[in-house]
Amino acid sequence: MMYKLKIPEDMDKIQNLKMGDVIYITGKVFTARDEAHQLMLELHEKGESLPFDPSKMVLYHCGPVVKKEGDEWKVLAAGPTTSSRMDLFEKDVIKIYGIRIIVGKGGMGDNTAEALKNIKGIYATYTGGAGALAAKSFHKVENVYFLDELGSPEAMWIFDAIDFGPLIVSIDPQGNNWNKISRDEMEKRKKEIFKIIDQS
Repeated sequence: MMYKLKIPEDMDKIQNLKMGDVIYITGKVFTARDEAHQLMLELHEKGESLPFDPSKMVLYHCGPVVKKEGDEWKVLAAGPTTSSRMDLFEKDVIKIYGIRIIVGKGGMGDNTAEALKNIKGIYATYTGGAGALAAKSFHKVENVYFLDELGSPEAMWIFDAIDFGPLIVSIDPQGNNWNKISRDEMEKRKKEIFKIIDQS
């Protein structure tokens, strides 16, 4: 099935999504890679808040290429970063900040899937190597945070997105994880192949 979602207005609708569904997102998207995830956890430990509410946005694993034009930023490329790099932090980030939609590349692990199941959230994948195409969906840079502290790729950029996608639901609100399912199937087939080889 294919869905067009407005965020945060349609946030509750994501609980009905299934693994394999295709979605397009219009609304607020913020970027966060390794260092930004670590910073989010450090701020929480200090009792400090983020300067925006991530629970009402989409978290995108991305280090965008941006250019300053006058007083405004323009997104030149915004391809996804490999999401497994964030697995170390994601469970806690989801629990602490109530993030229900995560977008990235390559899939995520069991801990992230469990955290998303608990909050009725999803992880969706975007095609790698399509950074210029993704940038066309981000019509406006609403703000950027921690630019001086983290540098441009690791900073937290807030985008105003229109029809960002296609995004494929890889972890659904029931905890079904395509990354795990495909990995298990691969191991099963590998054992079958080795068994055939041993018998020949």
